[in-house]
Amino acid sequence: MIFDSDVLIWFFRGNKEAARAVEEDGGRALSVVSYMEVMRGVLNKREAKTIRDLLGRFAFEILPLSEPIGARAALYVEEFALKTGLSVADALIAATAAERGEVLSTANSKHFKMIPGLTISVFRP
Repeated sequence: MIFDSDVLIWFFRGNKEAARAVEEDGGRALSVVSYMEVMRGVLNKREAKTIRDLLGRFAFEILPLSEPIGARAALYVEEFALKTGLSVADALIAATAAERGEVLSTANSKHFKMIPGLTISVFRP
């Protein structure tokens, strides 16, 4: 399963439901875009280290961008940005999940629900 940054933030804050979602999934991954979103919000180097350590402890795979992911994300932006306000970051995250055939766990299903063929697991904190 690929986790969106919102689920990870709940997890890092100690939310029990987020912890359960992460612990129950054996194939934990996140887009490098979600990783950057999370790291962009850190307050200091200590917090950044804590996040990296947690990602390592739970064996998260950070998924890089690729040409197919970029191409798919560009199509998503062309089709949905004007209609729904789909952001570039969310298009890249969705494209990462779609290209890998993975489920995307997110608390912001409205950001992704319009994308055909993308399987979403809605997280409720």
